[in-house]
Amino acid sequence: MKKLTILDGGMGRELQDIGAPFSQPLWSAQALIESPEYVTKAHQNFIDSGAEIITANSYACVPFHLGEERFQTDGARLARQAAMIAETVAMKNSSVCVAGAIPPPLGSYRPDLFHARDAEKIITTLIEAQEPHVDLWIAETISSLEEFDVINSALRNSTKDCYYAFSLNDNQVNESRLRSGQSVKMATRLVCLAGAKGIFFNCSVPEVMEQAIKDAKEVIEKHRTDIEIGVYANNFLPINSNHEANDTLHSIRDLSPDDYLVYARRWYELGATIIGGCCGIGPSHIRTLAEWKKTLI
Repeated sequence: MKKLTILDGGMGRELQDIGAPFSQPLWSAQALIESPEYVTKAHQNFIDSGAEIITANSYACVPFHLGEERFQTDGARLARQAAMIAETVAMKNSSVCVAGAIPPPLGSYRPDLFHARDAEKIITTLIEAQEPHVDLWIAETISSLEEFDVINSALRNSTKDCYYAFSLNDNQVNESRLRSGQSVKMATRLVCLAGAKGIFFNCSVPEVMEQAIKDAKEVIEKHRTDIEIGVYANNFLPINSNHEANDTLHSIRDLSPDDYLVYARRWYELGATIIGGCCGIGPSHIRTLAEWKKTLI
């Protein structure tokens, strides 16, 4: 089997847990604005737990969280700052890579809110701000094929490896679909044709990841390509299609590190080679994954 790489966990909840200023709608951007030292600490906590890839804290550097006016004045600066903080932390820790984050530009989990023209401008801003300071790209929590198309187009001029992470319908276990209702098989086909480095599945409940890996692997084998499959699930209860991300903090379930490891073992057996965590998956979960990885060598 391929070597396993450990991705970090959810920055937002970790910032909240370590006492960073944290409230809606700013979410994880609030620490960047008011107390960036907490962002440094959160990255280091994940590295100390065994993460080999850390993700820049730029997920909330979009109008959806900052507001349109603040995004226009500070969005690029904050995204650049997030990437620079991650870069600085990674440089002090050998063999740690920095992923530039490209979040949903117009709202998480809501493909109905996506508009290509507006999204393109936001995504381009985030890419240009982070590009000099990151080793690779992870476009996160993609909810539709239309969103993928815009991000993929914006990344075509980048020479860095690109990974596309799709968010899945939490309520469909027997068939794997994006939050838009479009199939994982079609998403995987498009990722293969784009020449991406990998396809991930993120910010969905652990129970739906297994079928997504199976569907992705089927398509990857048909295309005779070797792109990687990655998984980083959340610790949420299932998210509904009318979810309002900025209204409240979503309900966390009681998923222990050992519970999460049970899922991770299965994902790895099925072919996932990059595994970490999303919202609510903290350093203790990552440490358990990293300790398990040692037994695979």
